[in-house]
Amino acid sequence: MNAGGLSKARLTRMHNIMAGYVERGQVPGLITLVSRHGELHLEAIGTQAFGASAPMRHDTIFRISSMSKPIIAVATMILLEEGKLQLDEAVEALLPELANRRVLKRLDGPLDETVPAKRSITVRDLLTFRLGFGMIMEPAENYPILQAANAQQLGMGWPAPAAMPTPDEWMRRFGQLPLMHQPGELWMYNTGSDVLGVLIARASGQALEAFLRERIFEPLEMRDTGFSVPAAALNRLATCYWKDPINGELTAYDAAANSQWSLAPAFPSGAGGLVSSIDDYFAFAQMLSSKGKYKGSRILSRLSVETMITDQLTPAQKALSSLVPGFFENHGWGFGVSVATKRDDISAVPGRYGWDGGMGTSWYSDPKEDMTIILMTQCAFTSSDPINVAFGNAAYQAIDD
Repeated sequence: MNAGGLSKARLTRMHNIMAGYVERGQVPGLITLVSRHGELHLEAIGTQAFGASAPMRHDTIFRISSMSKPIIAVATMILLEEGKLQLDEAVEALLPELANRRVLKRLDGPLDETVPAKRSITVRDLLTFRLGFGMIMEPAENYPILQAANAQQLGMGWPAPAAMPTPDEWMRRFGQLPLMHQPGELWMYNTGSDVLGVLIARASGQALEAFLRERIFEPLEMRDTGFSVPAAALNRLATCYWKDPINGELTAYDAAANSQWSLAPAFPSGAGGLVSSIDDYFAFAQMLSSKGKYKGSRILSRLSVETMITDQLTPAQKALSSLVPGFFENHGWGFGVSVATKRDDISAVPGRYGWDGGMGTSWYSDPKEDMTIILMTQCAFTSSDPINVAFGNAAYQAIDD
């Protein structure tokens, strides 16, 4: 057993499990990180692309998609601490596009069948994804509101920075659509973080990336994190793959050469637009695990971090919400992160918090076990082969104290 309470033999087992994904051709390569009681295990396996000679390495850059959401939540909490935002204030003073909202009478109904919103959208609603608008995990043809959102390029699917409008235009388009549900009624995924990105920029008086860089990335030494990849670093950007919806074969979604992330986007998506490395994201995770401090510098107060990682949803809000079947039976949602609420498998320790990025990345921190785990690969997750779940179980089975 190591000083971190991890079994060497079981860490070897974890390596074999994860290497199997590479050997079977399910991913070209991956990086795993397990940290416990100050002991760090970091391993890179395979290559940055199928058929490539460039190996995976600790500074390989990944599109972290929805792992952008916790970073946006931290940025919001910084502005809350400075008094530039308040949790339960209406956002329409800074986002007038969201004033006087209308709400669909029924989710699959026509866009002109609406009722007035019962109240304004608040900052808390955005952080907890209870603003009344978000992804619908069903075919768009069944929902006029989803068809309209897709037509307006509001980012309701896979991250596609080259296809998005500017922040002000995005807000104008979003403000023209009715909400799907009443504010505060239930949890709906994704859109809240994009709205927060615009709110952060307006509240701070800075472009979103400039604020993130000054207040989070530079203090945490996150040198490879941003909304685009500089030309000099494109050789470290992994190719991203997804399964073809017709034949089920792995197909390149975004290659390093001519990547959508090689240019600064018109719309910096707080919901899914960031790229990062495993070193960078571990620094972010360490800051949260240290209750807001990093190498002696405080990014957030302890109380803010504790609020972020506390389940904020009521049973009623969970009952009507969906992401994957059964998710809210053992999880809640804080500010930008999921929170485990019930033990039902090896790695679901109550209090564990974090989130996944659908393009193949995953991060969770566990206060009880003093443990952080991060997986970085670049093949979109599928329900038929949840590599992120396999990694979590493989990491936790290595605990030996």
